[in-house]
Amino acid sequence: MATDPSRGVPGSRLGTLFRWIAVISLTGFVGLLVYGVMARAPNRTIDDALAEAERIDAPPFELALLHRGRPPERLATVLSRAGADRRMALAELRGFPVVLNFWASWCDPCRSEAPVLERGWQRFGPMGVVFLGLDMQDAREDAADFLKEFAVSYPNVREAGKETSRRYGLTGLPETFFISASGQVVSHVIGALTGQQLEAGIEAARAGRALPAARGVAREETK
Repeated sequence: MATDPSRGVPGSRLGTLFRWIAVISLTGFVGLLVYGVMARAPNRTIDDALAEAERIDAPPFELALLHRGRPPERLATVLSRAGADRRMALAELRGFPVVLNFWASWCDPCRSEAPVLERGWQRFGPMGVVFLGLDMQDAREDAADFLKEFAVSYPNVREAGKETSRRYGLTGLPETFFISASGQVVSHVIGALTGQQLEAGIEAARAGRALPAARGVAREETK
């Protein structure tokens, strides 16, 4: 004779028991699913995304303004508004492609690269491409002398430490990131870039098309 497993257990208690079993089973399944996803998807860097032809959101920052520069008419309003409080945030440049260059006055490759960037600014700035230098781990006076020596006329911000560079994954100087008008990194040059690399990065930023990271001419380890 078959035994009724529910005999002696009130209906309401039996229903509650089954619901708890279902909850525990579902929780365990979700936990395993999350673990599996995390195990297969480690934290990706900017260059990881670019290697797969994918754009990735540019890490935000807001830093002290080092140099206002002399923007062309097309960019005068946005750059004047962005730097009105003597600070500049990347988010304030949304709507324009951005060439973000990390540099320091003590970096020799940065000196060879400076004329390339200034010529690019003179050519592409009037087309609506923002150039922004980010001076890091540098003395303000030395940075100001550098900008004067190379007649840099695009805006620059500065950061005494390297918090922003860590979020961008820098390992040396100079490095340049090309950011689309929608705020996504689409290209990256590691080391002093050439005029050809600058043009290719700007083209990618204007089109919103991702390019793999490229090696520049020379670079120097960060301090």
